[in-house]
Amino acid sequence: MTTTPAPVPLRRVAAASCAGTTIEFYDFFIYGTAAALVFPKVFFPALGSTAGTVASFATFAVAFFARPVGAIVFGHYGDRIGRKKTLISTLLLMGIATVLIGLLPGAETIGVAAPLILVFLRFCQGFAVGGEWAGATLLTAEYAPKEKRGLYGVFPQLGPAIAFALSSSTFLVTGLVMGDTDDAFLTYGWRIPFLLSILLVGVGLWVRLSIEETPAFAEARRRAAAEATALDRSKRLPFLEAVRAQPREVLLSAGALSMLFAFFYMGTAYLTAYGTNPQGAALDRPVVLGIGIAAAVVFGLATVAAGMLSDRFGRRAVIRTSCVAGIVWALALFPLLDTGSATAFAVGLCGTLVIFAVAYGPAGSFLPELFSARHRYTGAGLGYNLAGVLGGAIPPLVAPGLAAAYGSIAIGVMLSLIGVISLVCVSLLHETRNVALEHERPATAPTTV
Repeated sequence: MTTTPAPVPLRRVAAASCAGTTIEFYDFFIYGTAAALVFPKVFFPALGSTAGTVASFATFAVAFFARPVGAIVFGHYGDRIGRKKTLISTLLLMGIATVLIGLLPGAETIGVAAPLILVFLRFCQGFAVGGEWAGATLLTAEYAPKEKRGLYGVFPQLGPAIAFALSSSTFLVTGLVMGDTDDAFLTYGWRIPFLLSILLVGVGLWVRLSIEETPAFAEARRRAAAEATALDRSKRLPFLEAVRAQPREVLLSAGALSMLFAFFYMGTAYLTAYGTNPQGAALDRPVVLGIGIAAAVVFGLATVAAGMLSDRFGRRAVIRTSCVAGIVWALALFPLLDTGSATAFAVGLCGTLVIFAVAYGPAGSFLPELFSARHRYTGAGLGYNLAGVLGGAIPPLVAPGLAAAYGSIAIGVMLSLIGVISLVCVSLLHETRNVALEHERPATAPTTV
């Protein structure tokens, strides 16, 4: 006698996806915070303040170029052996790399080896995150009822908001206790947030081990087994399938989410440095970190609202609203920040992250709905992480040079142009609301604008 396994409660699936992305992005964000506040002095002391900051953000950008590689590798295994096993692997890799960064000696101790090892560990972080996001969103998207997929799709999307609050909080508390300018903070205080990551990883593993594989993946695997021989299955490469069957969706989704990444990493990483820089907003570090915590709460609420609205009005409509708002907001952002007040900085950061959240909320359901089950993990992850290179790696890297050469308004113009590109790309994609994920999507679909 066979028994049917009890269905997995959606709240457990939501918790597993949210816990995992929170941990992954906590690890990712504490690096961004440290890159803005600490790494120029610890790993690049010989370069001076400006050049050290540029070099520090260059190591930050390394992870974005690693993310598409991680999306391909982990996407392959996620589409071949399952979402759950792959997500456990990404969590472990990210946790180990983050703890090792916390233990890494500075340049004064081991010389040039310090920044080289830092770059390698940063690559590992990006490699892990490249496989994390798609798997976490698929976990909820493939379990949720189609009429509420936008709502449940926000749970993995809440991870960055919670993680940003946690990373800002740990640096704020550590800095206040030790003094954010003394030797204790620069020697070992900044390492505490990295080492605490191991506790979060333990919690994440416990939650993820408690869930089963998604029904949509199980159905896709049964269908593939019925349609192909064992030899055919062994030769199947999800990356090649995604690129051959749905190249349009991969490229357009990357363009559509570029503004999302640009606004988020400019807000969470570059603005942290800009807010504390004497040539920027020139605010005290605790003030900037405290504002970051408040902004994380605001953008978490906006993420939930945007996901719910996408169930009613469609994914594209909500994301396009974000793009239009971003095009205008980008031009006003830096003139606002340059007033130098804490209130202006708070409004600028919150506004930037809310615009990001309006697009990010629906993205957790939009990208999984765009791709066929056979290569959904790979396709969604590839589009998302290519957007990370275009919008997340390049803008923070070139922003200091633009500001130095043309003034801070040049950064706003750059962000506005990225918003235009994203608006065009999302308009060329088809609406996906109410798609049944347990069935294969066709390679192309009519475009409605």
